[in-house]
Amino acid sequence: MPVSRKTYIRRRFGVFGGLGIFLLAAFYLPVTLLAPLPAATATTVATAVPDNPAVELAWPGFGSSAIGAVGFPGVLASSGPTTPRTIASITKIVTSLVVLQKMPLSDGTDGPTITMTSADVELYYSFIARDGEVRPVWAGLSLTQRQLLEVVLIASANNYAQSMATWAFGSEDAFLSAAAAWLSEHGLNHTTLHDSTGMDPRNTSTTADLIALGKLAIADPTVSSIVAMKSVNLPYFGTVNNTNKLLGIDGVRGIKTGTLDEAGACLLFASDIEVDGHPVTIIGVVLGGPDHPTIDAAIRALLASAAKGFRELPLVTAGEVFYTYSTVWDQSARAVASKDESALVWAGTTVTRTATTASELREGHTGDTVGAVTFSVGGTTVSVPLDLDGTVADPGPWWRLTHPFG
Repeated sequence: MPVSRKTYIRRRFGVFGGLGIFLLAAFYLPVTLLAPLPAATATTVATAVPDNPAVELAWPGFGSSAIGAVGFPGVLASSGPTTPRTIASITKIVTSLVVLQKMPLSDGTDGPTITMTSADVELYYSFIARDGEVRPVWAGLSLTQRQLLEVVLIASANNYAQSMATWAFGSEDAFLSAAAAWLSEHGLNHTTLHDSTGMDPRNTSTTADLIALGKLAIADPTVSSIVAMKSVNLPYFGTVNNTNKLLGIDGVRGIKTGTLDEAGACLLFASDIEVDGHPVTIIGVVLGGPDHPTIDAAIRALLASAAKGFRELPLVTAGEVFYTYSTVWDQSARAVASKDESALVWAGTTVTRTATTASELREGHTGDTVGAVTFSVGGTTVSVPLDLDGTVADPGPWWRLTHPFG
């Protein structure tokens, strides 16, 4: 029996409708079930940058002064003119470091033996004529390199400083050329030497350069050990006392005195203190004081006030929230600091903070790292991971099927 037209049309609709539904399901289901989820929305949570107030320092009422610290960049604070000033016998720190660069001493060794000549005797009398600090010398006297350094740095003997420079480089002029290169190499561009002893008032430096020089001196094991000695017993000389009368007081362990009419009383110093269990070595300098007892008292007051300027500053607390995440399927989590963190800082140093997080978070579990918060304090950078404190999970097939466009 022939199929009626209406029946034929219904059958065609049924076949193609079923095929359409099949094709739609075949396309729709994979697309909705396997399509990437929309990223969670990250919202920044405002948090306060740690406060690091400045400290008032007890500066001397004369000359130029500055303080720094080992491990802290540059000068932390200064007072008075910052232009170059005469540095007197602080020069001998440069002389010793330049000689040691050419003739290094291993720990515990004394180095070669140096025999004095008639030229060294002439130096002795020339410095006496200039009213310089000297120690006796005679032709044939033999001292080791370490002993020579001890006479230079502890007794501050000008004749031995120039003898040592001439021994190492052949002449005073050759030493000065090497010293100029050494100063340039270490970025001490505002320091000028015209002799190896400090008797020449044209030997000048800035307090900033001298803080850097003090750090170099303390970093050198030979110089650091010698300048910390209150006295030394030397053959032929007996006990030689250090010109630095602050040694052993308020943690002071160096570095070098300087005295000259044009310079006044000067001291480049290092002092060891402890801040919340952290060792700190303060480097300081005072130039242009009236006399050494006066600058010693001023330095003690300065050190007492400076010690209060170092602090363990809490930067972030574990669990502190920096971002919140929310999804269109109503799940949420937070990006939180993974641990407590602090830093040893100098008072008044600017603290900056930068937080970053994943640009596209679709799924994550508690403890997953999704970013970091980074603190910059002076020359120190501290970074703490940011972890999720909750889970952002796939919403499941039903949500996907009912939200084909996210």
